[in-house]
Amino acid sequence: MAGTISDIKKLDYDIYKYSSYSSSYLPENIREDNPSNQTSRWSSNTNTPPQYLILKLERPAIVTKIKFGKYEKTHVCNLRKFKILGGLEEERMVLLFEGGLRNDCVPETFNLKHRTNSGELLPIKFIQIVPLLSWGPSFNFCIWYVELLGIEDSMFILSNLRKYNMLREVEIVRLFLKHCRQQGYANSFSALQEETGVKLEDDKMTELHEMLVNRGDFKKTEEMLMEFIENGLMDNYLERQEYKPQWNLQLTPENEPRPGRRGGHQLIIDPQTSTIYLYGGWDGNEDLSDLWSYDVKANRWTLIHERSELLDGPTPRACHKMVYDTRNSQIFMLGRYLDSASRTEENINSDFYLYNTITKTWFLICNDTSQVSGPQLVFDHQMCIDVDKQTIYVFGGRILEPSYRVSLSFRNEEETTGQYRYSGLFSYHISTNTWTHILVDCEHPTASSPYVQSIRSRVTHSMLFHHKHRKLYIFGGQRGKDYMTDFLIYDVNTNELSNMTPENNNTDTKNVPQSGFTQRATIDCEKDEIYVLTSLSKEKERRDLNINSFWLFSLTKKEWCCVYKSEHSNGENCYQKSQTTCHEPCPRYAHQIVYDSTNQVHFLFGGNPGTNSNVRLDDFWVLRLEKPNRGNILRYCKYLLRKQEYEEITKNDPLSAILYLQTKLYDIIDHSDPVQLKEFHKLASLLFKSDTVDGETEPTSLLTCAVSTAAASAPVGGGNKHKQQRADDDGHKEEENLAKVMRVESPKSIEEADTSSISSMSSSDCSNSQTQPPPGTTVPTTGVEKVEGVPPEAGTHTTGVGRELVEGGGRPSANLNATPSTSRSAGGTASIARNRAVDQQFEMKIRRCLLFNKLVDLMPESLCQPKKNISDFVLL
Repeated sequence: MAGTISDIKKLDYDIYKYSSYSSSYLPENIREDNPSNQTSRWSSNTNTPPQYLILKLERPAIVTKIKFGKYEKTHVCNLRKFKILGGLEEERMVLLFEGGLRNDCVPETFNLKHRTNSGELLPIKFIQIVPLLSWGPSFNFCIWYVELLGIEDSMFILSNLRKYNMLREVEIVRLFLKHCRQQGYANSFSALQEETGVKLEDDKMTELHEMLVNRGDFKKTEEMLMEFIENGLMDNYLERQEYKPQWNLQLTPENEPRPGRRGGHQLIIDPQTSTIYLYGGWDGNEDLSDLWSYDVKANRWTLIHERSELLDGPTPRACHKMVYDTRNSQIFMLGRYLDSASRTEENINSDFYLYNTITKTWFLICNDTSQVSGPQLVFDHQMCIDVDKQTIYVFGGRILEPSYRVSLSFRNEEETTGQYRYSGLFSYHISTNTWTHILVDCEHPTASSPYVQSIRSRVTHSMLFHHKHRKLYIFGGQRGKDYMTDFLIYDVNTNELSNMTPENNNTDTKNVPQSGFTQRATIDCEKDEIYVLTSLSKEKERRDLNINSFWLFSLTKKEWCCVYKSEHSNGENCYQKSQTTCHEPCPRYAHQIVYDSTNQVHFLFGGNPGTNSNVRLDDFWVLRLEKPNRGNILRYCKYLLRKQEYEEITKNDPLSAILYLQTKLYDIIDHSDPVQLKEFHKLASLLFKSDTVDGETEPTSLLTCAVSTAAASAPVGGGNKHKQQRADDDGHKEEENLAKVMRVESPKSIEEADTSSISSMSSSDCSNSQTQPPPGTTVPTTGVEKVEGVPPEAGTHTTGVGRELVEGGGRPSANLNATPSTSRSAGGTASIARNRAVDQQFEMKIRRCLLFNKLVDLMPESLCQPKKNISDFVLL
């Protein structure tokens, strides 16, 4: 019986090729797992790319995993970043994995991509390992041991090879079908499709092509696109778009109360009632103990208690933490900062409070959590709550002790070396009122015990709880003088601690949040997204960048991306009463941010702008992260279609074009938006463009046809060349602005195809020919062959062009079988007029095809024609 995907075994391989090796560190060494032998490794003789190892399996196999062994100690040459490719042929390999190794002695196993995009198993015979970065950036690359795991059962592999080759055959046929259609070989297209039974694309897309490109039925095309959007066919494209941040200063009526200036306060939110609670903080002169609530829907602040300690509540404090229990409508509060003069035996206790938002009463749960197996008094820690299990998690923070316990020498050592005491990871079970010390700090006295789990603790970090994944996510922070960049995961169900350091999590890159800057993080468990706002650093030596940045970490992709970054002057407007002059918050620290997951909105309040030791902020900001919706994409599609139809009308009936501009196009333009209004005025200017320049006819299209390589090599005057280049640049910019007009990102992959398609057209294809080819020369069909990104192919002549455009509704073939002429002899004017009409019809065909490509890229890939072309595989 043939094997199954579960029959995984170790696969044998040989070292097929390698880039280099150093001394006795031969590539063959990676076949033996000998972690105690420092010489048992492959080492490149340089870190200059490309460095690689190519492994060859004895026979094709389904390779599902790769295991990397390591030396028994950390090593600077270990691979911090690498990628793995694989395929049946050495010259044709695809990316199977990209990531990195931790710099420790624990072997790591990674899952490799082993299925095609359509879900079929992917047979592999060659594996290429490409080192990209070592843990010591200036050191060579080392690999200690490699083990490949997968299936090599001959019957199973043979069966999957047949399926794989059938898929390749289908794709080859689809490429030919696409080529035939874009070249206008209708008979060949029909015959190939009938004989093979292979469809180029979904019937919906074929109908769209027929309506738009061949018939030019814009009304029917628009109706089809409306139906596509309503059925959600463009939702996946919308989901892939980046967020656009929008900051707004949330103002409340002047005669109503609102919290004053402060930093080190706490904000939490009740997502069920959309109510934000604020407590305490430092106003620049003293700690506060006021409790406020903010009604998001009513945009109103309410002062609940001005001095909570008078109502059995907590004393004034800052740098504390709070969590909200949505099940019981309760707030839990722990921790605070005390200056050295206040750290007496009486004040150093870690009190733990509860506030009931229904009865509006405080309750002291415990006077000192350190006496009941909980944490000592800490500040700059983090707290999360697992509402389902009624458990609170507390991690990190600096431990405060009475001043008399700290000797003068140790206090001086703290200030100079940053050797502070840090708290570990604790849990508190609400129902049983019990604390558990889960992970001790790595410098705790018991950390060296083999039976005790430890963690490298920190301050100013982020910790979030994902109630679906049942995991705590911890990242960033500072420990003494060290800025942390690791990304830790703690599974609350299995008690396992792991490191998910993304491959782009490198302080030397711009692809991750900067370490050492105050972080404020939130999480959206439905979207599997973590949001991080980084701003002004507490450290004076790191305040040179004055940058606000907002980051998103996708738990699905395990990648960071920067949503927003802005250099902001730290002027007086940011913290004086003229804050309304700012359109975004100034850099700060000691601020707080909360996330309203119901309305998907962030709220930011107060903080320290770092300009004056006594200055604090009281500005209240709202951050909305917006993506284009179905309405946006519909307006965008309508704009593209109506713009194309309008341009075609202007060439034949300017009066009808005016009416079309005033109605159809006017209706979908936001005239309050300066960008859209400018584009609208550009369209209006088409009506007044001259059709002749210096006696030569030119196309009146908004995007002037560009000169191809062939035309550029012809003897064209310098002035015309520069004039054409300017027109080409202007046209390209106009195409790039199309999407911005309707606030939708233009398909990136199609933009390049559009540009190359237009730029490949010869001047004789796009407008009147300005040069006379030598007698007897056959004119190639450069422009036609690049309609959808296919470059010109040798041996295609004007006869083919005539066939394509007659069948596809383009130029009459009779006008294309003859070499164009610019003669001014008798009858020349009539010839020029005919050529001009042919050119306009040809350009119309080209632009419709380009428009079709734009629309196709908004649709699911499974419904559309292949993105590649036959020419992508032809090398001459």
